[in-house]
Amino acid sequence: MHKRTRYSLLLMLALMVALVVALVLRKAAPPEVARLLPESDAIVYANLKPLRAATHFDRSPVDRSLEYQQFIDATGIVPERDLDAAAFALHRMEDPSGPNGPVGYSEVFEGRFDGERLARYLASIATAKETYADHDIFTIRVGDAKAARPLRIAQLGYDTIAASNMPTVEQIHSILDRHRAAASPFSGSSLLSARYRDVPAFSSAWAIGHIGLPFSDRGYISIFGLQLPLSEDTTFVASLRYLGTLRLRIEQLTPNDADAAHAAETLTSLLSLMKSVQHTQAQMQPHPATDAAFRELTDSTKIEQHKDRAVLTADIPLALVKELATPVTTP
Repeated sequence: MHKRTRYSLLLMLALMVALVVALVLRKAAPPEVARLLPESDAIVYANLKPLRAATHFDRSPVDRSLEYQQFIDATGIVPERDLDAAAFALHRMEDPSGPNGPVGYSEVFEGRFDGERLARYLASIATAKETYADHDIFTIRVGDAKAARPLRIAQLGYDTIAASNMPTVEQIHSILDRHRAAASPFSGSSLLSARYRDVPAFSSAWAIGHIGLPFSDRGYISIFGLQLPLSEDTTFVASLRYLGTLRLRIEQLTPNDADAAHAAETLTSLLSLMKSVQHTQAQMQPHPATDAAFRELTDSTKIEQHKDRAVLTADIPLALVKELATPVTTP
């Protein structure tokens, strides 16, 4: 074989290998909306397309507030129909009694948007506008007059919107900076780099970090009035995957095996308590379909220790997902 021909074949083979490697890396990389998020204490991501296909929640009637309807009329954006993916960064606030409460948020949304109509709407309600990295950032004041806080919004592209309600511009600027480097599958926050590898493959929704932050109550996690024996600094990796059924997996990361064993024992006790409460509530206020779905959920729940992790798995009935995803309407 001629040397030049052999060289050409080797070059073509090398290019094909490089392309395959790039595709594999891209497939294994975190979703782009998550890679754009700034540094944070926790990240929550959801791909809404599978949920919409399974539940058709976008076809359910929605009882919209006047402001929400005005937003839809002005922009043409119907979130339950047009939003495909969303990623949220959760930031612990130094002053929990401030306008943001204990947690601030930065978000990136991906979907189908009319950029021109959205820009006109934002310009009409914004109290300030800044141009950064060739993008307009609109600032809107939200909340009542005494506790108003800024909400900064920027369009990153024809299908992507970013927002942050943090007191300073640092987070929204970080999102725009990351957007310029988003082609790299290795970009993203330090939390994403450290923990995304723990997210099971093909998860349509997941959360990593101190995901108890929204439920913080005096340093502990409180859900529906029940204070869990977990510090708000407890690190979790939670995920949802559709494997014939909707599989929930929550991993609590602990310093050592002994702590993981104690956590698994505590969670088992809480599961028993939840089953008792569910049984009592079903007797007092029976809702046959919902009660059966919750019973299926709790019966499928398993709690195990895997070395330094306490792991909870459960199968969530689609009937329950459909009910929770259906907007509540008022008569």
